[in-house]
Amino acid sequence: MENEMKLAVLIDADNISSKYIEVILSEANVLGNVIYKRIYGNWTMPNMSSWKDVILDNSIQPIQQYSNTTGKNSTDSSLIIDTMDLLYGGRLNAFCIVSSDSDFTRLAARLRESEMYVLGMGEQKTPRSFISACNKFSYLDILYSTSEKIIEEEEQKNAVIEKTNNNNKKKSKVFIKKRKEDIAADEKTGSNIQRIRLSLQQLTEENSDDDGWIYSGELGNLLNKQYPDFDVRNFGHRRFCQFIDSLKLFEVKRDGTDLFFKLK
Repeated sequence: MENEMKLAVLIDADNISSKYIEVILSEANVLGNVIYKRIYGNWTMPNMSSWKDVILDNSIQPIQQYSNTTGKNSTDSSLIIDTMDLLYGGRLNAFCIVSSDSDFTRLAARLRESEMYVLGMGEQKTPRSFISACNKFSYLDILYSTSEKIIEEEEQKNAVIEKTNNNNKKKSKVFIKKRKEDIAADEKTGSNIQRIRLSLQQLTEENSDDDGWIYSGELGNLLNKQYPDFDVRNFGHRRFCQFIDSLKLFEVKRDGTDLFFKLK
């Protein structure tokens, strides 16, 4: 597609687990066409062995960086230099930086100054400075946990269906649906949801039309700009509209395929 983003995925293997690779590439592929996939680390170290098969299976280019001085992170420097080379190459319009390290904060800010889209990925321990420097930030540990739960639920569903007759299949589906609802409810606990609720109310009040309505896409974009780490999957949902409906804050109206929200 002509308007599809072209991006590079750059992974800091020093502080990112290989178990996240499917989540990383899935998020990147949704964003656009992945031109470069590179991963940085000292591959002579024993703790990097878990990446070996992952790199081969997913055609990721490993970049070797020896630790020249004790206590200095040479991997960060190598990733930053390569990123700037790719930036000046002029082929890309988006970068995916995978790390939980605040050392990449200035890099993300510099890329945005060059009008590049920056998708950050890391665990919840990632410093706020790096998160805020990105256009969008995804929590790998949350997304991984959510995907594992979905797989577990599907396995449970298949096991129940295999062990029941036709009369009991309907009951098993109700059970699976109830379990998924329970998981979604568990994901919505905590202070984050209160912060998001207040922000949605404020954004709607400030940006709605004269009748109080706001386009769903506009509201979602405004919220993502305010909180780059916001993701509806963090709260157990797959669609922004489903998440909005769960909050019970808005009236909803449809105009063709477009949805509009209004505070109740």
